Amino acid sequence: MNPKSKYTIRSALITACAGSAFIVAQAAYSAVTDTVKAAISEQTKTEAAAVASQKKIEQLDDEASKAVANYRQMITEAQSLKEYNAQISEQVKSQDAQIAEMTQQIGEIETTSREVLPLMNRMLETLESFIVLDTPFLTDERTGRISQLKAMMARADVSTSEKYRRLVEAYQIEVEYGRTLEVYQGKVGDKTVEFLRTGRVSLMYRTLDGKETGYWDTSKKDWVVDNSYREPLNKALKVAKKQAAPDFIEVALPAPREV
Repeated sequence: MNPKSKYTIRSALITACAGSAFIVAQAAYSAVTDTVKAAISEQTKTEAAAVASQKKIEQLDDEASKAVANYRQMITEAQSLKEYNAQISEQVKSQDAQIAEMTQQIGEIETTSREVLPLMNRMLETLESFIVLDTPFLTDERTGRISQLKAMMARADVSTSEKYRRLVEAYQIEVEYGRTLEVYQGKVGDKTVEFLRTGRVSLMYRTLDGKETGYWDTSKKDWVVDNSYREPLNKALKVAKKQAAPDFIEVALPAPREV
């Protein structure tokens, strides 16, 4: 065989082997690259999932902390209301006992009218003074009731027992005011407003357009404009009107006094 032909064949074999080796190497590199990319992609997904899980954990932790804080606040408020209700209940029991004791004497009133009539007049004067000094809710209705009682006390055609019954009834109505929630319309100056009465502890108002809110300051004996109560009062009015489920409400209360 011609030496030149041998050289040509050898070169061709070398070239073919080199090409095959390059193809194999390229295929191997491509496989390794795909594997690395897949590993990186999987790692990225894992890290993203970890970040999302951490955010979810932090969110749940915040929500749990808020829920615990709200629960503790509600427990404190519930305990305060429980103590207040217990105190009011004792006062009501005392008043009921007094009413029962006085009612028991109705049968003897006719024969002791000379002594009873002055007593009833003093009771009426006391009730009138109480209304004047009390929080000014339903003023027309309450003062009108006093006027009717005064007119009745002067009538000879009304029995002593009936006068006594009507007087005790007026006292009972005043007692009921102390443990009820009521909404009604009235006037603050020249403005027509919607009042929210919470027992005898708070009397608040909102103008009909909802732009102004305020409350009765028992120490100043005057109305105070305070629009910071706008949202709490809106909620409380809905609860009082039974437009919302019963719930805790925020009202303006007089500052505690030093004894």
